[in-house]
Amino acid sequence: MARPSLPGRTAPRLLQDLLRYDPYFPAANGNNVLIDPPRPLRSGQTPRTTVGPESCRHKFMYKEHQSIPPIPNKTPYGAALYKIACCCNTCRCHLDVVVELRQNSGSQQCPNQEYPLHHFRHDHYDSPGRRKQVEGRAWVEEQRYECSSPQCSAAVTIRFSPARLTAKHITLLTDPKLLKQRAEVAIAMYPDRFREEGVSSPIRVLHILRTYIKDAFTMEGKRFGSLNKNFMLCFGEACNELLEYLGFWYSKSDEYWNLPKPDRSSEVPIKDPLSILLNDVDMELMALMEQRPSVERSQISVQFIPLSAIKLLEQVLGLQEFRQAHPSPRRTIDLTEEEHPCYASLGAVGDFSDDLLIFAYDRQKLCDPDNAPYYLECLQDLGEDRKSEALQTKAVMMQSEGEISTKDIREAYRYFNLDPQSSSLDDQTIIGVFQSRLSDAPKQEADARLALRIIGQARGSEKIRHLALKSLTTAEQALGWLNADNETADDFIITMVTIKITDNQNDTDAGREAIRLIAEQRNSAALRNWLATGEMGVVEMDVGEAYTRLGIEDRTLDDDMILTTYDIRATEAPHQLQDLRQALQAIAKTKGSRRIEDFLSNGQMSQNSISTEWPVGLENIGNTCYLNSLLQFYFTVKPLRDLVLHFDDYRMELDMNSLRHKQVGSRRVSRKEVERAQNFAYALQKLFQRLISARALSITPERELARLTLISSSNEEAFRRMSMASKDGRPSLGEINGVQMQGPLGPPLAQDMELDNGKLGQTLVESATGDNASDTTLVEPPTYDDNEYMVVSMDDKEQQQEILDDKENLEPSNIGLPDHSRIQSKPLGTTSPSRLNEQEQQRSPAKDITSSKNDMSLANGLPHTPETLSPPERAPPIPPRPQTVEQTKRAQDEVELGAQQDVTEVIANVLFQMQCAIKANCIDADGEQLDEIKNLFYGKTKSYIKKGDNVRTKEEFFSDIKVDVASGPRDIYAALDGAFDVQNVDVDGTLSPQYASISLLPPILQIQVQRVQFDQAKKTSYKSEAHLKLEETIYLDRYMDSGNAALMQRREEAWRWKERVRELEARKAVLTHTDIDVDLPEVLDMTQGYLMELQSSEDDDVVMVNPDVLQTLNDKAAGMRRELELIETEIMHLNTSITSQFTDLRALSYRLHSVFIHRGSVSFGHYWIYIYDFKKDIWRKYNDSYVTEVKNRREVFEQEAVNPATPYFLVYVRETDIDRLVEPVCRELEPEPQWDAPPLADSADQMEVIEGVRPDESHWLGTSMTQGANRAPSHRSTWNSSEAYNSNSW
Repeated sequence: MARPSLPGRTAPRLLQDLLRYDPYFPAANGNNVLIDPPRPLRSGQTPRTTVGPESCRHKFMYKEHQSIPPIPNKTPYGAALYKIACCCNTCRCHLDVVVELRQNSGSQQCPNQEYPLHHFRHDHYDSPGRRKQVEGRAWVEEQRYECSSPQCSAAVTIRFSPARLTAKHITLLTDPKLLKQRAEVAIAMYPDRFREEGVSSPIRVLHILRTYIKDAFTMEGKRFGSLNKNFMLCFGEACNELLEYLGFWYSKSDEYWNLPKPDRSSEVPIKDPLSILLNDVDMELMALMEQRPSVERSQISVQFIPLSAIKLLEQVLGLQEFRQAHPSPRRTIDLTEEEHPCYASLGAVGDFSDDLLIFAYDRQKLCDPDNAPYYLECLQDLGEDRKSEALQTKAVMMQSEGEISTKDIREAYRYFNLDPQSSSLDDQTIIGVFQSRLSDAPKQEADARLALRIIGQARGSEKIRHLALKSLTTAEQALGWLNADNETADDFIITMVTIKITDNQNDTDAGREAIRLIAEQRNSAALRNWLATGEMGVVEMDVGEAYTRLGIEDRTLDDDMILTTYDIRATEAPHQLQDLRQALQAIAKTKGSRRIEDFLSNGQMSQNSISTEWPVGLENIGNTCYLNSLLQFYFTVKPLRDLVLHFDDYRMELDMNSLRHKQVGSRRVSRKEVERAQNFAYALQKLFQRLISARALSITPERELARLTLISSSNEEAFRRMSMASKDGRPSLGEINGVQMQGPLGPPLAQDMELDNGKLGQTLVESATGDNASDTTLVEPPTYDDNEYMVVSMDDKEQQQEILDDKENLEPSNIGLPDHSRIQSKPLGTTSPSRLNEQEQQRSPAKDITSSKNDMSLANGLPHTPETLSPPERAPPIPPRPQTVEQTKRAQDEVELGAQQDVTEVIANVLFQMQCAIKANCIDADGEQLDEIKNLFYGKTKSYIKKGDNVRTKEEFFSDIKVDVASGPRDIYAALDGAFDVQNVDVDGTLSPQYASISLLPPILQIQVQRVQFDQAKKTSYKSEAHLKLEETIYLDRYMDSGNAALMQRREEAWRWKERVRELEARKAVLTHTDIDVDLPEVLDMTQGYLMELQSSEDDDVVMVNPDVLQTLNDKAAGMRRELELIETEIMHLNTSITSQFTDLRALSYRLHSVFIHRGSVSFGHYWIYIYDFKKDIWRKYNDSYVTEVKNRREVFEQEAVNPATPYFLVYVRETDIDRLVEPVCRELEPEPQWDAPPLADSADQMEVIEGVRPDESHWLGTSMTQGANRAPSHRSTWNSSEAYNSNSW
């Protein structure tokens, strides 16, 4: 993988940055000196502070027992691993520097003659983006660097961690008041023993604790009594928790403390966690003793002489020879001295020689070419500052070679009075200003062209550069210069240029530029070849140029991916088809690829072109990108795919008993819904079979499958009624694209099923003969079933059953019904549990619909006691007719309507339909169907509401967890916390805490990321693009309803921390958010400055300001800044505690399987999906018809800064069941059909049956074959037509 364009730093600079970086006090501007490159300064700017004012200037002590040092006085070479562990003698933070030399590079390993120093670049991908939790430590901040030399394999890992002894521990050990209290307690308990004893000094306490720790390593079995004088005076019961933290343990039987039991072996470095902890604490105790006043230190006979780690750090970083060859007068680095900012920008230090500064400049320019102008300015500035002839000469040489500095760029823009930071500044504006300057001052043309060239080079604009260097800028100008026109042949153009150059050699550059411009406009390979070789004709494209032309960086791509890329490029730029085919020919020849050659020769893939190891794509049939993503996801779920492929084994029988007990999503399901759902299952089965066997890289889903997937049964009925209400007989969709459509809802919740007597019956079906009746309705009445026509307010069920049994003969209006004024027809709500139940509720408002057995028997329009009734006196039904054009159009409109629905809504519809289609495994206590879908996708949550001493609980199914990113970026755990954390809800007018837990985890866990928010101020919806940091593995132990009291205590503690963070952030907002976009301390500073300016004014009316006011403003500003720093520190510590609270709970692991992605706004955009292949350890991107491998995982897990593609729906699978649950690739190609030639379609109707072929591709199937004969075949068209032949068994 190619490294990104990033600057680096030499080894001395890295060491200096380590000594300056304080993990406790980051710089106020957010700059991390270990990660962030120094930001370029504009002219006159003050250098930015890279470390905080309170930052520690580290004095690192060497931790011998945790280190792997190199051989003394020798520079590390060869394959080896070195580690220098140290502890700061001031702030007590810990640092590990690990240097890995991964291969024996011999003399090519740095340092050497060409590379006198390592030049390290930060690895942004392998280094964690935030602090991580490690067992036994509050946090660890780890950064990784690699040497930029291509021959050197050195890698450096730096780990900072906090002190083991917290501020609370230090207070316990050194606070004189606490020590005095311990002495008083001891004297009170045993006055005779302690009467002569004084209060222990802090250094004595530290010394005794250090002695205990040293004895733990050397004296096995040693212990001391809890009534020991030293123990009672120095520690007492107040330090019990600290001693237990250090591994001491108390024996209650004999009241003795036992020393810790570390690993006493001589192995170095020590690896036992307890040994490492005690060694760290021992180092910290020595540092604390060193910090005590000299009067105290004189009480201890054994003085502490720290061993500095600087020399060893220099050695492992390869600085030994550097220090010998470049002795520094400041061997002890003065970290308080402010250095020239350009040293840091070049990754250098102030005591570098000129040669080393030039080396540092060359490395930065090579590693970070985007900022090469800034590095040249740094070199210029240092040359002036040091009065160095060598640096100034190097800078001049660079400029003579065409390099420019940021100073040159600023002056060039200033020459034209342009602002380079203006967002409206584009190439055309710059060219216009340049041409105006030439018109006004033609004598300044040379200066103007020089300034323009610099701007063009800085912007990377070939158009501006060519204008600066040449007088010809367009093909029209070139043709005019040659006295030619667009009809002039290429060979004659070359002849005319040759004549021009022969007449005047000074026109050579202009002639070549004219050829270049014309070749670019005409896309002429002949003219390009003349520029390259001086000869006419088409030259074979270089393979490197061919890959570049197709935009392929990875030359290891297989043939299928190369052809896919070619197809994309050909679709995007059909006018460049000749060049693209030439590039494909060059690649085919180099690879010796029969597949690509077959495609180039006849426009078709060879028999073995379609891989059985790669999934098939799905064509977009009109704004259905998320439908394709969803179908691809379901295909990879192995149990669901097996169910669909063997649907007949799971299919629900449509008998009366099965329908009577059918309940999904807490509501009854009608026969019509079951039949519709089974049609959906069969359509899905057909698609899955094609995805397995198709001899194509992509296939086209059927519109009927799209309609059944996108439109729920309730929305389908609403659409039909909308169509019937239209005056012209067509679907009355209106401004569909301009209206925010609500998608198909999932199974309604139980509480939504309660019927409101006051609302039922308010809406009645309008008569088909009314003003709004559809003509189509009059001649083609729709078919009715048990759920489409009901009666209300009947006196008995027999009359209702009479109408049901003869529903086929009902007119689509109230005409013909029995003349009872109380009988009315009524359209039924989409969320009604049963239309008959709803009508029955209307008939008997006081009756409980769940209490009557007879009512339940009518739930699906099924009579409790069938009876034979006489046929009513009305005309027979009109016989069915073939579908009209209007009906076909309506089906298409339904797909278009559904295509606007949200992916999560469609998921709910799919799961609901699959449950409706299959038979139940069993029925739960609430009458809910339990089946394969429920077992696969549904879990259970249990919610708790506490009111006083009472606790209410409620358990319910869930198919996905909804998480929110509206308030800003967060990681997946923080997002999931929002669904289960405690919150206050109103219960009977009182705020009560409510929280949720997971009582049953589904094998496949779906997470919906709620990004659509509503702006109350603007009254519009918008999409939140906040980043959601995903984890490949998540652990759900923390959310389980396990009855574990300890887990509940942890959750409650985390909730308290979060509440404290919210309080601190609210206070921070008060201090930092003002109407003028500056924080309150700065407002006070500005006020103070304004008052001082008034006081020092030269006007006669001088305003005298009370000095106390100025001092008060200054003190208030300083106090607020200190408060902000304390807030930031506390928030950081609290967040660290929150993220580390559950890191040890790792029993319930789930792996990331699928990520649905959306790019766009709330009203438009594009979906695709990433699916992980656990067997092959690769991510694939399913983007409609294209399925490609994700080469860089950052594409899945990271987010662009502008118009980002954002995760919208996530799928995790239970890690222990991965092999059973998911299988992305399932392919078994059908035998290739034998045929002589495809039949030609005789009409548009015949063309409709050819699946996989879009109307614009019909010329490949015969009707327009002659029109397309001379056109190079489209890759996409060929594949689709191939699929069409196979799907129709031609």
